[in-house]
Parts: sequence; C-alpha cells; structure tokens
Amino acid sequence: MSVRDWQPEPGLGLTGPPLRLHPMIVGYEPIRESISVLGGDPALFLLEPVTVAAVVYENGWLLVDAGFNVDVVRDPAERIEYFNWESYTALLPPGDPLVEQVAALGLAWETLRGCVISHVHADHTGGLRLLGPEVPVLMQRAEYEFAAGIPTLEEKHVVVPGDYLRDDLSIVLLDGDTQLAPGVTALDTRGHTPGHQSVMVELPERTVVLACDAADLWRNIGDQLPCGTVMRPEDEPFALTAVQRLYELAQRPGVEVWPGHDPEWAPWREKTVS
Repeated sequence: MSVRDWQPEPGLGLTGPPLRLHPMIVGYEPIRESISVLGGDPALFLLEPVTVAAVVYENGWLLVDAGFNVDVVRDPAERIEYFNWESYTALLPPGDPLVEQVAALGLAWETLRGCVISHVHADHTGGLRLLGPEVPVLMQRAEYEFAAGIPTLEEKHVVVPGDYLRDDLSIVLLDGDTQLAPGVTALDTRGHTPGHQSVMVELPERTVVLACDAADLWRNIGDQLPCGTVMRPEDEPFALTAVQRLYELAQRPGVEVWPGHDPEWAPWREKTVS
C-alpha cells in the first residue's frame, strides 16, 4: 500500500470548474433514529439511503464515497462478520449499483482522478475494490491513522478493514480543510469519526455541501443536533461543532447542505445537478 501526504501540485490534474454533480443511491440500511440523531427514538427505524456522488469535469471525474462492498455483503460468512449487527444489516438492489449507475451516467473508470472517502464506516468504503493504485484515495490523516489500527482493537467498529487497507491502494492524507480541485474542497467535520470530512462542490449555479455522516438527516443540520454515535467518546464535542458548521454553511445564499442519509431528501434522487 502506498500512503503519502497531499501535494497541491500536481494535485488530481482536474482542470476548469466542476460541470455537474451526479447524486447516486447505491443501497439502503435500516437505522435507529437514535443512531442518526442524538436523543432520537431507539425504537423508531428509518430506511436510510446509502449515497455517493460523482463530480464531473471536462477532463475527468471525482467520486465522493463508495457505498457497500457488494462482494462482502453477498458472501454469507463475511456478511455475518461485518454487516449483521444488532438491528442493522446492509440492503442491496440486484447487481452492482455503483458500477451500473456510473455506466449509466456515461462515466469511465479510466478517467476517475480520485476518490474522496468521508470516513471508513462500511457503507462508505466498499467501492474501493474497483480502484487500482493509479487512483488516489483521499482521506483525512486522523481518519486513516485511527482506521489503520482498528484490526488490532478489542472493540469492534462497523468497518471492513480489507476495503481500505488493501495492498494495491494509494492513500493520500489530508490535514483539515483542503482544496482538492477547482471548485471542490474537503471540509474538516470530524466527530462522528476521528477524521470525518464533508465535501463542498461549487457548481455553476449553486454550491452543494455533501455533509456525509456529519449529518445523516436534515434534522441534524436544521436543529444543530449531532449524529447519535461516535467512534470515540472524546470526539462528541467535535460532532456538535461539525453540525454547527454545516448549519452556518446552509445559511449562506446559494449554498445547499445535503444530509448524507436522509430518506426524505429529494436531491439524492435527482440525476444531475449543475
């Protein structure tokens, strides 16, 4: 595995402003409200979408998050190991939803210039199996350093270490807010996990902030309530700071903040945003 620090030059080689944002839903998961919202009802379940996005430029595209690893989900033994938690499992449509939706958009994996992983929970890292060493995987340093040690911990976390610790991946480490390409910036929204990041995309007509799991639901943002779970207790104050930051961004003219898993959030079902 190659692990290196981010270098603004040469960066990802994407030029010009982002032209389009393609939202995709690549699976679903039943989530207790108390997991998505601090103080939520533990007996109320929401069927939440698993979301990813493609940001398209004239000379390539950028993937934000990567959904489930369909091979792991469909392997009986690995599914038990990684996905069958109390009151939780992974739900997939037939086929490979990420591969099929990327193809339907007319995007080629050969022109993928990078993959931003918001954090290493198992519903965000599965598509890394499709990447070769030529595609940089962009993660916050704090996230990678914690996640690399998870296999040695007694406490289990909802991750598939084989997704992000594969030998032929190229991991690029970010430190806080980082401009990744013209019009695309990684935002430090740590808290839900030690190095969680959101992604701001400045499109021609509007700016979209992909909150990812710093805010599962619009309620997290609108009411400034953090998600109900953190990997480490000491990160709870940062989770609150993250949703406060997202709320402030949402007040700016022309800025939309998209919660990562809200089943009622219509933009995830739009085909293209420009």
